[in-house]
This record gives sequence, C-alpha cells and structure tokens, in this order.
Amino acid sequence: MNLIEEPWMPVRRKDGSRKWIAPDRFSDPDIVAFDADRPDFNGALMQFAIGLLQTTAPVDSSSAWRQLLTSPPDAQTLRSWFEPVAEAFSLDGDGPRFMQDGTLDAESSALNPVAALLIESPGENALRNNSDHFVKRGRLEALCPACAATALFTLQTNAPAGGVGYRTGLRGGGPLTTLLLHQSSTSLWQNLWLNVIERPLHLSRNGDASRSAAHFRFPWLSDVATLQPQGELAPARVHPDHVFWATPRRIRLDLDRVDEGYCDLCGRESDRLIRQFAAKNYGLNYKGAWNHPLSPYYEVKDEWLPLHPQPGGMGYRHWLAWVLGMSDTKNKQRPARVISHAMDFRLRQLGGALRLWAFGYDMDNMKARCWYESSLPLYGLGECADKAVLASVAASVETWLAGAQQAAFFLRSAVKNAWFGGDARGDFSAVDAEFWHRTEAAFYAQLRQCIEMVRQDETADPDTLESRQAWHSTLTTAALALFDNAFVGTGPIERQKPRRIAEAHRQLVNGLNGKKMREALHLPAPEKPPAGRGKTVPAEA
Repeated sequence: MNLIEEPWMPVRRKDGSRKWIAPDRFSDPDIVAFDADRPDFNGALMQFAIGLLQTTAPVDSSSAWRQLLTSPPDAQTLRSWFEPVAEAFSLDGDGPRFMQDGTLDAESSALNPVAALLIESPGENALRNNSDHFVKRGRLEALCPACAATALFTLQTNAPAGGVGYRTGLRGGGPLTTLLLHQSSTSLWQNLWLNVIERPLHLSRNGDASRSAAHFRFPWLSDVATLQPQGELAPARVHPDHVFWATPRRIRLDLDRVDEGYCDLCGRESDRLIRQFAAKNYGLNYKGAWNHPLSPYYEVKDEWLPLHPQPGGMGYRHWLAWVLGMSDTKNKQRPARVISHAMDFRLRQLGGALRLWAFGYDMDNMKARCWYESSLPLYGLGECADKAVLASVAASVETWLAGAQQAAFFLRSAVKNAWFGGDARGDFSAVDAEFWHRTEAAFYAQLRQCIEMVRQDETADPDTLESRQAWHSTLTTAALALFDNAFVGTGPIERQKPRRIAEAHRQLVNGLNGKKMREALHLPAPEKPPAGRGKTVPAEA
C-alpha cells in the first residue's frame, strides 16, 4: 500500500457523503473536509496533506501561490508533484516503510497491541494496576491499513512521553496546532493551500536545504544512528522538509500476522487487519531551535518553545497571541509561521472571512487529559492591508483582554472568599472557565465591529472610549451575575455566611470599578463629587 497512490484518506463531500481518496484528489472541488472517525485523525490528516504539499509543490513566488489558490491544480499535476517522493510513502513491503523503523522486527522487538497507537489508550502501568477506569482496554483490537497509517502519523506527530527512551515529538508531547481556514466551508483545497508557504521561504527556515538526500527529509529511509550520531538531532543536521515528517518513535507495523474482518475504527471490511506492532525506545531525539510552521511559540529565558493545550480549553483569551502575537514582557508569544506569514504578506489575497482552527491534546506527561479544538473567527481581518491597521486592532484587543483577566481574577477571589474566606487553596478553574464562556459572544461581537471599522476606513481608531466602556460594562455584568446566580447566591442558605458573602460581594464591586480595572481598560478616573457635597448645612436661625 502506497499512501501517495491509493485512496486511504476519508473525506466529506458537499452533499455530506463520505468517500476515501488518494492525495491527487486534494483539489477536487466537491470535497470540503477530511472526515475521519476521530477528531485527532482529522487534525493529523490536515497536517499530512499540508506537509506533503509544502514538501513537493514547486511554488517559487507569491503570484504563483495566489494563482493556485484560485485555480487549483488538477489531479495529474498533483501526481507529478508527489511521484518523486512516492518511495517514502509505502506502508508495507520489504523496503523502507512510511514512518517505520526498518531495523525492527516482530521476533526480536517488544510487541504492542495496535490500540497502543492511539494516544489516549491506557499504558502498561494502567493495565497492570487495573486503573483504566475512563478509557478501557479492549475497545480496539484491529485496524485496516488506512486507519493504521493515520494512527501512526498521529502518534509520531503528537508523540507524548512514553517511558525511558520513548521520545516526544519535534514540538514536544501533544503540541498545539493552529491552521488558517475559510470561515465558511468552501473546498478542502483552499483550506490546505492557505497553510502552504512559498518554497524559497520555507527552505530558508529551520534546516539546511543543502542536505537534499532523501533520508534528511524522510528519516525512516535511514536508521537512527545515521541521522543523529551524537544522540541528538538539531535542525541544522536535516533538510527543512523534515519538520513535517519527524519520527521520534521507533515503530514497525506487524504486517505478517494479519486477519480478515472489519476495522474497529472505520468499520470497513479488510483482508489485512493489523493487530500489533513492534516498538523500541531511543528513537530520534529532537533538540535545538526547531520551529514548526503550524504551531505558535512562547518565549522563556530567550528561548522559543512550542505551545501546548492546557486545562480550561481554548477561547477568545487566546485570540491575540495566536493570531497577531503578544509582545508583553511577561507573556511573549508569536503565532504559527503560516499565520504570521499570511498576516504579513497575504492580506487582501486570502479570499473572504477567515477563521483559526486550533487543536491538540492536553497531556499530563504520558497521559492524555483531554482533546481540545476550537475555531476562532478572524472576520474580515485578511482584507486589512496596512500593518498599522493590524497594530491598532491588536492594541484594542490587548486592552480588552487585560480588562477581562482582571475581572476574572476579581471574580475568582470573591468566590473563594465567599465560600471559604482567608487563603483557601484548591482548583477554582471552573470559575474562570465560566467567566470566559459567559463573555465570549460579547467579545466577538465587539471584535467584529472593530475589524469592520478599520476595514472600511483604515484611518479610523478602533480603540475608542465608548468601546472600552462598553466592554467594562460587559465584564462587570457577567462577573456580578456569575457571583450572584451561579457560584455563591445559589448555594444552600443554611451553609452560607451572610457577612462573609456580603464582604466578598463588596470587594468584587470595588475591584470591578477600581483603579486596577480602570488602568487595564484605560478608563478615566471617576469624577469627584462637588466640593461640599455630604457636609451638614446648619439650619437657619
């Protein structure tokens, strides 16, 4: 089975039906999205397709890129792009196998059930201690080759810690991925192509383009020792294309012991159901300043590290950092390179309203706590051509987020004081999550107005006092409503302490209208009462 030549990728057509395609059908206008049975598979298939296009598409200029966005290549053209690398995409056979270690075999290596390819599957300790309470063993026992290939790529791309010598991925375990998509469903091709960078720019980043031998691009074409003789692999030792095809795990699917039947994931019948794979530790050990073009990064001690999803999910509080970046000295972040490239060089070329699709696993070492994904609307931001306009939008959003963070802090502190008083400890993340959720619709409504204003008049200043006052009112209303109606005021009356609640409520009101909040939102200080107000006026004789 060759992943370039055979139909193995599930997609959804405009009529809602599903079919399986080979990569040369990416540009079919009837196909709108990938349609796997797992959300992490859909994210992985997008990254596979983007990586394949970025690796092979001969696009040398922005004009050539723009032409292919509006006039996609036909299937024959795509085949001509992919055929030179087809040897690296054989899933089986006696030679090199896609993302598999050719030095392993089922006789001398540790064997694992095929379910272990799925990141959330219980590990050996969980099985041994009978602690697989939420994700049970035995849910999946056999995969068809298509699902096995997707699972393999998903694991290599997201690889979490897996024990001694079982390496994490190039972006660490469970990286955050952000992709640029059209707001409405158009075609799969357009959404893929939005995330492809012109070839010269791609080759100038994160690697040595002179290392053109195939194994520097597709590491499974060689062995681990050849690529990293010193035990670590830095970007300078490989071709820039390698960033899409990192293989931190040493795995080889057992294709000698296969069965007939139905795949436990997609339900399709197959005469080559895969039940196990060989694995060994000490794979490629990615170290150094790797910069994956599909992930945002944050700075710590002059080092840029990839972001990972965290408890609490994704929402509008991440909008600024993931779209335009943050330069705050305490929280410096930059968008994924495909996002910043679009914002810097492709404005007014992207075609309509856009959105950011963010997804990834929230990992606790080797345990998957949650899969998160979210769409963050960009509205007409792609039609704003002036960087000064983007800077004005960023400044406005930064102010709104600073105010929201203050309000969330005041609410969390007030709820904690009302419930327990003093310096109580515990997990109060539910308070923050509900606050961000409650204010999300208002944020996006205000963001849309802001973008529309500067899109229609690039000289307009969206950071108006009226908008900041309106946002302050939204934050205040939401915080007080949550305190009164969700967290404190709805508790059993016999368990409440009115004095403590009243004091917490007073502190919340003061905080929401106090100096720190007004400084965060750049609001003027409240007017002082006229001199003499409140003084006792002696009665006339």
